[in-house]
Amino acid sequence: MTDQPVDVLIIGAGASGAAMAWSLADTRMRIVCLEQGEMMNPANYPSTGRDWEARSQSDFAISPNQRQLPGDYPIVEDDSPIKVANFNGVGGGTVLYAGHFPRFHPSDFRVKSLDGVADDWPLDYNDLAPHYAENDRMMGVAGLNGDPAYPSDNAQRMPPLPLGKSGDILAKGFNKLNWHWWPSDTAIATQAYDGRDKCINLGACLGGCAQGAKASTDITYWPHAMRAGVELRTRCRVREITVNDEGMATGVIFYDEDGFEQFLGAHVVVMACNGVGTPRILLNSKSAAHPDGLANSSGLVGKNLMFHPYASIMGVFDEPLDGYRGPHKIFRSQEFYETDKARDFVRGYTFEIHRGQGPVSTAMTGLMRGKIPWGAGHHDAFRKLFNRIAGMVAICEDLPEEHNTVTLDPMQTDSDGIPAPRISYTLSDNSRKMMDHAIDKGSEVLRAAGAHDIFTQAPISYGGWHLMGTARMGTDPARSVVNPWGRSHDVKNLFVIDGSIFVTSAGVNPTRTIQALALYIADQMKQRLANLFD
Repeated sequence: MTDQPVDVLIIGAGASGAAMAWSLADTRMRIVCLEQGEMMNPANYPSTGRDWEARSQSDFAISPNQRQLPGDYPIVEDDSPIKVANFNGVGGGTVLYAGHFPRFHPSDFRVKSLDGVADDWPLDYNDLAPHYAENDRMMGVAGLNGDPAYPSDNAQRMPPLPLGKSGDILAKGFNKLNWHWWPSDTAIATQAYDGRDKCINLGACLGGCAQGAKASTDITYWPHAMRAGVELRTRCRVREITVNDEGMATGVIFYDEDGFEQFLGAHVVVMACNGVGTPRILLNSKSAAHPDGLANSSGLVGKNLMFHPYASIMGVFDEPLDGYRGPHKIFRSQEFYETDKARDFVRGYTFEIHRGQGPVSTAMTGLMRGKIPWGAGHHDAFRKLFNRIAGMVAICEDLPEEHNTVTLDPMQTDSDGIPAPRISYTLSDNSRKMMDHAIDKGSEVLRAAGAHDIFTQAPISYGGWHLMGTARMGTDPARSVVNPWGRSHDVKNLFVIDGSIFVTSAGVNPTRTIQALALYIADQMKQRLANLFD
């Protein structure tokens, strides 16, 4: 089967692909999105049953290597202390994220100028500000205006999530130390919003929100985009992008849900497959004109992988807290966000304060930490931990380094025979020092809040949620893959809009910025339609 060429072909239906599809729909162009996973059914989410913790280790695991659903592909990651956490399906990573939804700081776009490391972005906070606002309206953001860590944005926010017992006690710890904290911006509805109902504290946010309160793009952008005429095809795995003798992308070769090879022609091709999936396809799109992969004249496709190393700091309290009931994240602290020359590292991190664990996770934590014995005393020890653990993670800014890479594995393939991506990643000295600092300061907060036992882990091994930098944007074709509005320097009708194009990672979750960038690039495309390929 061969379709007529479409105007715009988007590969990937996650955070960025959904935003661009919706934005371009008003152009009346024929837009098709190919997604290798399936459309989600909230009735099947783990939070609808009592086995939700067990399913977080099987069909709703954050690791595709553990999940192994038909839409997943294997990732070779034995050469990395941090393992990839993603989701392949309509909504992408927003299906399994916690909904923590910060913006970048203005300083995050100017780290070279301010701190002498990495590179400055070719755009700034003000360029993205209207697109942040547009995305906020589409996703729905709960929070509290006025955070002194950010410039005023006058955003229309729903009321913030309640702090609950866990938030109250941890906020007291920050107050004792006179450190910054603020209710988190979250993509979780605290009141009815755009046809979605408010959060009812199911507590299993990381396994998909059966209530529909968490703003995954399958229930925010995609219904609007499809009503506007965008065609979404699921279970279509792209193998490679094809090009003609003039060096223009002509479409993609993909495998349909029955495993048959298909071709779909397109006038514009948009990559929206995350910082691992996008370089995988580009590197696999080899030809005589592009022997090292497509859009790779700089040699930087797949290089400069950034993860965000996470440090976990959890404490045990005497009094009962919320446990797992309620949204995962409560508030944030950016006390240690900007560079401080008194410290032995550059840049900084955000503390994301969150609630405790479910019963199974509590038991596993207690067993691994030697706090819960087998046999006599087992149940009493469990009761001393259950609903009494709370704490935080520190999301540490990861600086780009060319030796951190995504390449194609020479042996491993997916079920369609496409080479699997191989991750090679090393923690920098700067990241290690940052995590050590976060553990020290996080432990100080927990002790000030009254915790008597503190458990730490750094890095979180299965914490590669944020996949960035592997097709970076810039003005110099020798030092970047795409230009300042997401267009490939090498292939004039090829665009990249996901976290691959990040120049630096900042010290916050990237989803809100990924979507703002996708809307920004879509807006640039619409403004330049008449001379898009010049």
